[in-house]
Amino acid sequence: MYIPPKFKLTDESQIRAYICQYPFATLITAVDNYPIATHLPFILEQEGSEWYLLSHMAKANPQWRQLKNTSTLVVFQEPHAYISPTYYEKEENVPTWNYIAVHVYGTVEMLLEPEQAIEVLEKSITTFEKGFQKQWEHLDNGYKKRLLNGMVAFRIKIETLEGKEKLSQNKTEKERQAIAEGLLTISDSSARQLGEIMKNKL
Repeated sequence: MYIPPKFKLTDESQIRAYICQYPFATLITAVDNYPIATHLPFILEQEGSEWYLLSHMAKANPQWRQLKNTSTLVVFQEPHAYISPTYYEKEENVPTWNYIAVHVYGTVEMLLEPEQAIEVLEKSITTFEKGFQKQWEHLDNGYKKRLLNGMVAFRIKIETLEGKEKLSQNKTEKERQAIAEGLLTISDSSARQLGEIMKNKL
């Protein structure tokens, strides 16, 4: 990812926080110079000194067959917003787009045992909707088995993290203030979230 120095995010704890806050991402692999992408939610977890991304996809998705012991890229891109040149002090400006992006590079480990897949599903419940746990526990085992037959679980050992915060750091403080305040008035939730992040960094 191209990251000008002003936009580079070096704090890995902040990068991990963005992954947890915006867990829906794009998994990208390439075979014979042909890229394939799947959009998935990911769970970030630590094991010893290593960090991993956990997820699962439909077994009908052919991409999973490419994952074993291959390098992958996972792209997290949220929040983001259009930035109007009307926020700037000088007339000679053009529109741009502000955003936060995280790129994760790593190697995939397939979790093909039934108990591993169940663990990933249950971690998903704990992460995204704890209140569903009781209903999950009462589901028929046959139904759960059919679920497992239709999915493939995996985890990615994180080898490289890249973070980018394009938040108008190349503009004046007055302009950044105007942008943050403007974004907070927009109905789009992503724009408001970005405005809040910019406001907190002023």
